[in-house]
Amino acid sequence: MAAPTFWDAAAAARALIDRKNALEAVTEPFCQLASGAEDLAVMVELLEAEGHTAEDHPDVLELEKQVEALEGQFSRFELQSLMVGRFDASNAYLTLHAGAGGTESCDWAAMLLRMYDRYAQKHGFEVATVDYQPGDEAGVKSVTLMISGPWAYGFLKAERGVHRLVRISPFDSAKRRHTSFAALDVVAEISDDVEVNIDEKDLRVDTFRASGAGGQHVNKTDSAIRLTHIPTGIVVACQAERSQLSNRNKAMKILRSKIYELEQDKKRKEMEKFYGEKGEISWGRQIRSYVLQPYTLVKDHRTGAETGNPSAVLDGELDLFIEAWLKQQRGAEGA
Repeated sequence: MAAPTFWDAAAAARALIDRKNALEAVTEPFCQLASGAEDLAVMVELLEAEGHTAEDHPDVLELEKQVEALEGQFSRFELQSLMVGRFDASNAYLTLHAGAGGTESCDWAAMLLRMYDRYAQKHGFEVATVDYQPGDEAGVKSVTLMISGPWAYGFLKAERGVHRLVRISPFDSAKRRHTSFAALDVVAEISDDVEVNIDEKDLRVDTFRASGAGGQHVNKTDSAIRLTHIPTGIVVACQAERSQLSNRNKAMKILRSKIYELEQDKKRKEMEKFYGEKGEISWGRQIRSYVLQPYTLVKDHRTGAETGNPSAVLDGELDLFIEAWLKQQRGAEGA
């Protein structure tokens, strides 16, 4: 990278930088763990030499806190070691769609949007909204997020599928129990050097006015873009930028990622993986159920992982389910 001619081939340079970042995402946490373990060993020796072994001694309590913190780092590194996919270290495009059910399903999609936003914040990922279609009365019909950070796709790919909510609806005056569905799709951001053939003749391009608070420039012009890939039926939209050209470029990046993943599915010929696994946004297709009434339970139907604390899950505590799925997938690959 220090060579004067490094940027002469921009695409190759970016690919090398991406590769370097992916490697550093593995080596840096490992080095931090090794260094932290050495520091803890030194602290133990000092405490023993000074005779500070009482459990309530301030230095011992501080040591316990540091051990707990290092164990947390190790758990995340252990999870990361389960990711062997080509694009697991990449950024991710996450899309939520409300299922049938009107306002109730739109509200459920908004709850999931908050859940994944909180999950991303807790894990140091950056979140940017690419496209947002609000519900007619409340919630969200569909939303696409760009989630950036090392291993974002590797972690979030575990969440692809239909999510089911059971609760007493706040929109029902009779206080009846309702079941709602929302579908989540995740694809990795792929670099420009990955070959994906898209014929312009296969695209239908629609422009529209961006939604959101009025008075902004983006709401005064038809700057938002919707791309429909006719052969596959894949539809993507972007309204994050003020420029129609910028929105089109972002939409094309998402479309390339979705088509690439779809093509990989065809090569693998596994009908229940990725897009096929998501299926219809309806009963019997859910990967996870969130029950708030008459009892409280969140259960993943693929792995059997469950918890009786849905409030924590809806606040972004998803590690239990993601870890179980990653371990299950790694076990299936090794079988």
